Amino acid sequence: MARYTGPKFKLSRRLGISLSGTGKELKRPFPPGQHGPNQRRKMSNYGMQLQEKQKLRHMYGLGEKQFRTLFDRAQKMQGIAGENFMFLLESRLDNLVYRLGFANSRAGARQLVAHGHVTVNGKKVNVASYQVSTGDVIGLRERSRSLSSIKEALENRTHLPGYLEYNDGALEGKYIRFPERAELSQDIDERQIVEFYNR
Repeated sequence: MARYTGPKFKLSRRLGISLSGTGKELKRPFPPGQHGPNQRRKMSNYGMQLQEKQKLRHMYGLGEKQFRTLFDRAQKMQGIAGENFMFLLESRLDNLVYRLGFANSRAGARQLVAHGHVTVNGKKVNVASYQVSTGDVIGLRERSRSLSSIKEALENRTHLPGYLEYNDGALEGKYIRFPERAELSQDIDERQIVEFYNR
């Protein structure tokens, strides 16, 4: 299945979650469409599980096949499968570029990586799904540091997660540890996603 390229605000309203992280999409807290405010549908267990999966998948901007492959990998790891899955998603290079503030969105971060602007441990990496290991240093290529989009994104950054260290002088960040569940989105019930794939 191809990556979703339709209107993000409509999708956010349908899923009831801010996919951009700004919350602007949810000024109208009901689904889009003519009957949006008056919908009183009772959702089945399957429907709730599917909705949680779609929330997380669209939040990180993954296709279904890529999403499922990462879930299968998380299930083989020690620990709680749902939390492992979220940690693997958070460890993707495009996501960490976004978290460091080099881009205003995950889609923008994916584009930065794909266009060869990002380095890991000093080497250029242009694969957005690259799994960053703890201790890895994420930086920008010399010629990319003057890009106006990166400067603007860094100025707009409001929060740096506790599992990242940022060196402002070198314009690089270090992934110091796996995140804790409390540091990730509380709008996602990962147990529903585990149940969806294990049914």
